[in-house]
Amino acid sequence: MEVDLPDVLAEVTAQFARYEQALVSNDVAVLDELFRADKRTLRYGIAENLYGYDAIMAFRAARSPVGLMRTTARTIITTYGRDAAVASTLFYRDAWGGSRVGRQMQTWVRFPEGWKIVAAHVSIIDEPKEQELGQKT
Repeated sequence: MEVDLPDVLAEVTAQFARYEQALVSNDVAVLDELFRADKRTLRYGIAENLYGYDAIMAFRAARSPVGLMRTTARTIITTYGRDAAVASTLFYRDAWGGSRVGRQMQTWVRFPEGWKIVAAHVSIIDEPKEQELGQKT
């Protein structure tokens, strides 16, 4: 299996950027489009466990659009062959004042209709001490 084929990596990186833009602008239609419409698609969020595309759509539709801006750091996207990828990033919100860091991971799979997220996990932790010392990259 070939890892990080340049053309595949570019495709997934573009989809990840599209997701990020849709997230911070609350473009629910694009967010819904990027998740696989399947009962097996899941998203573990900050305070929710969402099983199935319908649950993820309902969550997005009900979520407040306030306070969604964030910055990302240490984004790593790795592709496996031509049809699978994992995207991981740290994220920060101004409201946290540097005391917290969010973590996001997504599993992307290429289907005939394009790249889709089939699993996502989001969590927030206290900023680790080594990160507080200015080692954010």
